[in-house]
Amino acid sequence: MSKQIGVLRAVGTVAASAAFVVTWSSGFIIPAFATVDVSALTLLVWRFVPLAVVLLAVVLITGAGRGVSGRDLRAQASIGLFAQFGYCVAVYGSVAVGIATGTVALIDAVQPLVVAVLVGPVLGLRVRGSQWVGLGVGAVGVLLVVRSQFGSSAAPLVAYLLPAVAMVCLIVGTLQQRKSSVETGVLLTLTVHVTVTAVLLLVIAAVAGALTPPSSASFWLAVVLTAMFPTLAAYGLYWWLLRRVGITALQALLFLIAPATSLAGGMLLGEPLTLVTVIGFVLCGIGVAVVLIGDSRPDDDDRKPRPDGVHPRSRPEHRTVEAW
Repeated sequence: MSKQIGVLRAVGTVAASAAFVVTWSSGFIIPAFATVDVSALTLLVWRFVPLAVVLLAVVLITGAGRGVSGRDLRAQASIGLFAQFGYCVAVYGSVAVGIATGTVALIDAVQPLVVAVLVGPVLGLRVRGSQWVGLGVGAVGVLLVVRSQFGSSAAPLVAYLLPAVAMVCLIVGTLQQRKSSVETGVLLTLTVHVTVTAVLLLVIAAVAGALTPPSSASFWLAVVLTAMFPTLAAYGLYWWLLRRVGITALQALLFLIAPATSLAGGMLLGEPLTLVTVIGFVLCGIGVAVVLIGDSRPDDDDRKPRPDGVHPRSRPEHRTVEAW
């Protein structure tokens, strides 16, 4: 029975990982269509404000926020400020100025290497040698994927700072979430993040005069799609997978975002797809596989019991970046 449960757990994790890659990638593709005739700020406001109202109502009805301390809410508000508000504003700004979607997705592809460097000093966790190899292979794959698209837009050079800002914001939010002792459920986590983002966007849009939405059906379709997929589904799976598979494995999945986005951009937006891009896809997949395999294999030191008779993996200070 335990073996069957383990298989079901693994299948569920794989399915959630695939859904995460697809829904997160949609966050780059949908704005590329929706912001052609509409301000990116206007789309962002109407993506988040109605969703915040709905989520707050669901939390009140279900009692999901019952017993949560003000400290936990403040911690989640800080995380949402970076991981959702800062990230989304920078991504939408990148797409709005015409940077290719695959190039914008580079922010997610560089992030795993940055996080792997930081998990030691910031979180006290360890990245195995085989995982470093996988991260390196994945990084090469990402560079090949983006190489076919980089420079294909007319965006000014300074605009490429926006993807870097988005990457930094998501890293800060992820490390905050991973380091904190806050254990709010995914529903409450999303509600706090979305509400903080909605309030800030509402103020900024009102000041900028970008609050009035168009009446076109295509705009409202984009609003619904961005609320459902890159917000509810992608962010919900991001925080869920962070707990389920750990920070290094989750970051490795981000290597697949750039290939998935580039593939969709090539099919739907006519962005370049070449043999070099395909080779990059393959290397990204290999890199992720190496990281995940290394993440599931215990180190020799972890298999040896200590003189006190306690298995090292039962000690919290000896855990690697496998679980939360």
